[in-house]
Amino acid sequence: MNTSKFALLREKLMEELEEYREIQDEEIYRKIDRLILETGLEVYIRLSERNELRKELFNSVRRLDILQELVEDDSVTEIMVNGTEGIFIERKGRISKWGKSFSSREKLEDLVQQIVSRCNRVVNEAAPIVDARLENGARVNIVLPPIALNGPVITIRRFPDRPVKMEQLVRWKAVSKEAVDFLEKLVCSGYNIFISGGTGAGKTTFLNALSDFIPRDERVITIEDSAELQLQGVKNLVRMEARNANAQGELAVTIRDLIKTSLRMRPDRILIGEVRGSEAIDLLQALNTGHDGSISTGHANSPADMLSRLETMVLMGMEIPLGAVRRQIASGIDILVHLGRLRDKSRKVLEILEITGYDASSGEIRTKRLFQFQEQGVDDWGNIQGSLVKTGELADTGKLSRAGYGR
Repeated sequence: MNTSKFALLREKLMEELEEYREIQDEEIYRKIDRLILETGLEVYIRLSERNELRKELFNSVRRLDILQELVEDDSVTEIMVNGTEGIFIERKGRISKWGKSFSSREKLEDLVQQIVSRCNRVVNEAAPIVDARLENGARVNIVLPPIALNGPVITIRRFPDRPVKMEQLVRWKAVSKEAVDFLEKLVCSGYNIFISGGTGAGKTTFLNALSDFIPRDERVITIEDSAELQLQGVKNLVRMEARNANAQGELAVTIRDLIKTSLRMRPDRILIGEVRGSEAIDLLQALNTGHDGSISTGHANSPADMLSRLETMVLMGMEIPLGAVRRQIASGIDILVHLGRLRDKSRKVLEILEITGYDASSGEIRTKRLFQFQEQGVDDWGNIQGSLVKTGELADTGKLSRAGYGR
């Protein structure tokens, strides 16, 4: 199909759609068929080409244009649009360049506005960075010129249509059955768990899987910057999402605001998608005031880095002595689960640590390693072989005992 003819058809279709506030998909297809007939294209193109043209025109006005087929592809986990210069995708942890690209910058800019308008966000030259989400829950980050020098940049993190269960993670050898059984008891008993890892390590996926162990009769509140969690089976569930400021810099609702208001909503557990800044102090205060069984995630390259980052984030929200910050962390968080991506691109649980307290003499947070991934070689296909091995026993078994599990 000639690009100019496609652009002409799309322009005529958009003009017709402007007259309607709401229109069904079937009606859009009927309009597309009529336009193709009026232009005489039906005579010159094969049936397969006509069907492809119908689909492309529909996706350009109602879906995500050429990206729609990637969003619908279960094997694609990340979509990276580098302006009009190219589109890269991630499959099974490996990145490759896709064969298609946007024909014009205007077409890409139209898609950007289409994405943000659907989730009540704004992005323009004055506010060139925005986080949003698609209807299927995929996370979207958009950066516009003049910040992005090679044109509008879109990064889409696609999540599975069905949440990944712990059984699947065990089959994929991302975690051991022994560790899963241990974590299930901890979740049911109300231990506060923090999940750490680098970008793409699988923190959100693991949190979703872990939340499946939450007792069904509890009231759970989720708090996220951009809603991604896919909790299953929780009937008494409240989901909240932060809101960015408007064009005047007003009316923002932050993660801190949501944590504070959640404490007045009678939560049994609070799940925070990701801690990135000063909201860490509000999270720790919630954990230290009786909201046991809460779970959150954060970016870090190691468990030690995560504890250090938490200290920094707390200090961003409140000026208090470092020793007091560490005491808050040590008393609020019980278990730290660290995830990572190995050199073969596989995602694994690398460590599970217990935070055993604060050492006043050294001024350090005490930790005890309970599980550690031990590499055992590489197979003929380059896949790393190894297992998550138990290295220690839980020291604080008080919550387990109260929940009826004993030691």
